[in-house]
Amino acid sequence: MNILYLILSVLAVWRITHMLGKEDGPFDIIFLMRKRAGAGFFGSLLDCFYCLSIWIALPFGIWLGTNWYEKILVWLAVSGAACLLEQATTKNDQPPKTDYYED
Repeated sequence: MNILYLILSVLAVWRITHMLGKEDGPFDIIFLMRKRAGAGFFGSLLDCFYCLSIWIALPFGIWLGTNWYEKILVWLAVSGAACLLEQATTKNDQPPKTDYYED
C-alpha cells in the first residue's frame, strides 16, 4: 500500500463527507439532496459526519487494501482519520465547563 494514496484517501474522504454533510453545494444541490432524503435512514446518515464517513471510506478501503482483513483495517482507518481531521478543523465556541465543588 502506498502511503501517498492513504493520505490522499483520508483527505478525499474528509472532503466528500464534509461536503455532503455540512455544505449546501453550488446552486444548493447538496442542500436539496439532503432535504429530499428526509428524516429516514439516508436523511439521518447525512446529518452525522461520523456515520457518513464510514460509508464514504468504504470504497477507498476496498481500493487500497490487498486482502480482506487489510481492506477492513484500511476502511476503518481512513474513516477514523477523517473523523480526527474533522475534530481538528471544527471550531468549538463554547467555553470549557468549570468544575464546581460544594463544601
